[in-house]
Amino acid sequence: MHRVVALVQPVQSTFELGCGVEVFGTTRGGVPQHYEFEVCTENPGPVPTTAGYEIHVSNGLSALAKADTVLIPGWTPVETPLSPKVRRALLRAHERGARLVTICSGSFALAQTGLLNGRTATTHWARIEQLQRDFPELRVEPDVLYVDHGDVATSAGAGAGIDLCLHLVRRDHGAAHAALISRHMVMPTHREGGQVQYVPRQVSGDALDGLLDWASERLGTPLSVEDLAAHLRISPRTLARRFADQLGTSPGAWLLSRRVAEARRLLEETELSVDAIAARVGLVSAVNLRRRFRAQVGTTPGAYRRAFRLG
Repeated sequence: MHRVVALVQPVQSTFELGCGVEVFGTTRGGVPQHYEFEVCTENPGPVPTTAGYEIHVSNGLSALAKADTVLIPGWTPVETPLSPKVRRALLRAHERGARLVTICSGSFALAQTGLLNGRTATTHWARIEQLQRDFPELRVEPDVLYVDHGDVATSAGAGAGIDLCLHLVRRDHGAAHAALISRHMVMPTHREGGQVQYVPRQVSGDALDGLLDWASERLGTPLSVEDLAAHLRISPRTLARRFADQLGTSPGAWLLSRRVAEARRLLEETELSVDAIAARVGLVSAVNLRRRFRAQVGTTPGAYRRAFRLG
């Protein structure tokens, strides 16, 4: 049994801690339990939370000596220094092979150990600049949901912490088991770590003068960026600028993401073959669909369908 130990501190975020509990510590009927979940703190006893109530934590730092995964579910205020005891316990856990995982602001605690020096990491988008400023030895990735180096992993905001935890389950026990847990949580089966964590402006279906809806209705046709521009009677360069301003992406990348998203829906809801789905979403061939699907989703269409059905 894989032991996950969450390190909490005053004032502990209940949501970030809950992310770990839901993925690793909740028993569900019909779902194999592969993890044991515990909570520890430097000074056992009552720990105040951001929700206004206290939680009682009976385990001290000695619990980290038996952890396979150490989870740091937030660290606020982010300027809070690690005590020598906590820093030593984290480094010892890492030395004997435990992986250290953070959610949201927990990256600030992990960065203090030096284990992120020379590596990439992420945190909540609102703290990106501060993390880079406070720890210039690491390279902050601002536009990802999580970064996993195997022995250490960091996530963006709390919601992305769930994505990271499910990613670790997928790595430990396969896509089908992760899909089973995510379905019980009513969560997306899989969001890639490389997805952008924050888009400043939301857009409606009427954005870009109705172009998005128009294109979405014609995914089965060989649309090009030039076709999109021609529909609005503007140049491809102007279209690219408007996409960047309003959607934070390029026309080609948006169109491909819509094709893959529709392929996912068809894999989930129909019995169509991969060849038929490729044609229906405008990716022409099963070979092209598999290549694009793996690049964006991290698995093959066949494996995705099996995992979704198992969930």
